[in-house]
Order: sequence, then structure tokens, then C-alpha cells
Amino acid sequence: MFQYDIGFLGGGQLARMSIQAGQRMGLKCLSLDSGKVTPASQVADSWVGRIDVAIEISRVVEACSKITLENEFIPWSELVLGAAMAKRGADVFLPSPFTLGSINDKLVQRKHLEEKEVHSPVARALWRDGEDDIALSETIAKIGFPMVIKARFGGYDGKATRTVRSFHELESYRDLWGNGGWLAEQYVPFKRELAVMVYRSQTEVGTFPTMETVQTDHVCDLVFPSGVDASQIAIQAVEAVEGFGLFGVELFELEDGSFQVNEIAPRPHNSGHYSLDWGGVSQFEQHIRLVMGWPCAVPQGQPTCMANLLGQPGAGDYRIGVEAAIESDANVHVHWYGKVESRPGRKMGHINAVGDDCVERAKAARIEFYKAWTS
Repeated sequence: MFQYDIGFLGGGQLARMSIQAGQRMGLKCLSLDSGKVTPASQVADSWVGRIDVAIEISRVVEACSKITLENEFIPWSELVLGAAMAKRGADVFLPSPFTLGSINDKLVQRKHLEEKEVHSPVARALWRDGEDDIALSETIAKIGFPMVIKARFGGYDGKATRTVRSFHELESYRDLWGNGGWLAEQYVPFKRELAVMVYRSQTEVGTFPTMETVQTDHVCDLVFPSGVDASQIAIQAVEAVEGFGLFGVELFELEDGSFQVNEIAPRPHNSGHYSLDWGGVSQFEQHIRLVMGWPCAVPQGQPTCMANLLGQPGAGDYRIGVEAAIESDANVHVHWYGKVESRPGRKMGHINAVGDDCVERAKAARIEFYKAWTS
């Protein structure tokens, strides 16, 4: 008998909200994180340790029936080694380490999509001195300008991503890509950005609605119903990496109405936070069901808009902001993540507005939150 039902590698807001979903179903959860006071540690047991080191992972594997993760930046080999050290198989993890290995290197992810003929930007490794990467000139000839360069590992919310419009500009970023670990891909002149939450088990596959995502300074700002259906290509993307579990698939809608996959995240996703209040199963409960091997629910709910709450200069007591938001609209819902430090631009929480005029109501409630929070 294990001490915990589910262990989470990572203790941020995604783990927090997943744990809360599991607790509502009576499950006992544990998180592992390098910080002592984290969003997840405030709602459940938490251990301090590195999530990317096998010996630390093995402790969680020994204590928990099932293991999942909060981000895709953990080396898949450390997961396999951690399970072996705990004398268990890699099937204790969802998503699997092997799917993780197909996703956490963005160049490998692109190759899997290309092999399965899933429409996505053409990607090539950038040239670097003394190694057998594709030559810089060949990369430029294949992709052309403008191009996008991004770190192959890590990087989120637009971090470690640059749009490059000329050879001179590419050279100016040599300190970033010159030592390797970066890729170049085609620039996509998209109409808008979309996201689809995909769930897939051995017996079930489906999606949440296709949502439009609005980015500000490379950080997700708003999420709301898109009025289109990109579920088919999103499912194809998850199948291309042999994924089982819950996945956030980011896409571009092109001017001709077609869709192109941007990136895959093997976990709950910012674009699915609206589902906490839309009246149907949330992405977090679906995630728990998948991890436990339980039947999935069919996602359905009301139109909902999510507005992210980011750290602001001069911010004070967040409770004043919560009060102001719900005083302005009693039918909006505020979710606060409990992060110790509020830095400008950091995701601190979100607001969900459900029903008619949800986009304008979410934006208006957020304005009231910020005004009160920073006054």
C-alpha cells in the first residue's frame, strides 16, 4: 500500500489545481518541488527536492501509486532511472517518459510531427562550430527570412524565442544559438492563435473546445471560445508523439482557415483554466481521471473567458483586488495561486467570466482587480 495516490513532480499552480481536483475525489496527493513554500504545498503534503534528479524522483515513486508532472522539462532518462531505483517500471508515469522525450526537445517534437504529416512549421537545427549540425547557410536556404529561433529545451511564455528578419539580425543573436541548443523554424503569418486540450487513454480520445488565445508580450492574456474546431489536427499531434494523458496543443489558424500545430505540452495548460468554472468537467479533473486510469468525462459547458492576472509594479494585498473584481461582477470567479513572490509579468492567478459577453466582462473585472491591487 502506497502512502499517496498521486505524486506530482513540480509544485506550481498546475499541480495545485490538479491536487485540488484529486482531493475532491478523496485522493491523497504529494508534490515534489525545489521550493519550500509553493502553490501546491499550501494545499497538500510537499517534499523539497529537485524534480530532474533520479534519486529525488525515486523517493516519490516509492511513496506514490501514480506519478505525473507539472512541466515537460524533466529529462526522460531521469524518470526511467528514478523508477528503476524504486524497483518499479516506467508505466508508473503519465505521460510516459518516452512521450516526454518526444516533446521536451522541440526539434525532436517537430520531427515527429513531420514524420506523421501533421502540419507544423519546418524546423532545422542551427549551425555551430565544430559539430555536425546542418550548416547555417543550408538552414537559411531551407527556411528563409523571417524565421523564428527558439531554445530546444525549456523556454515557455515566449522565453528563449526570437523573431529574426535578416542575416544581420541572426548574427546579432549568435551568443544565444552559437553554442547549440537552439533551432530555427519557419515564421508563420498566422491569423490568430488557438489551443485545444486533448485527452487520450488506451480506450478513449477526445478534446475540450477549441479556444482562441491572445498573447501580450509572449504571455497568454485571454482565452475564450474560438468558434472553430481544430480538434482533429490536435488529436493527430498527440498521436504523433504516442501520447496518453492530457495535452495542451497550441496552434495557428492561417488566413485560409487551415490550422498548423505550434507546440505540444504534456500536462494541464493555461488555455484550459476556463474549464474550472464552465459547468462541466475541468481539465484538472480529467487529468486526475487519466492518471488514475479512470473513465473520462465528456467535456461540455458554457462559453467562458479566462483573463490571466499577472504581477504588477506596486501591488499590495491581492484580497483587495479579489473583492473589487467580484464587486464589479458577482458572476466572475477569481482563482489565486498562492505564490510567495509577485513579480511583474508573473502569472499570479486568473479570472473566469461565464456566459454572455464573457470576454468583455472578464477584461472589465480584471481592470477593477488591478486598480484595487495597485492603489
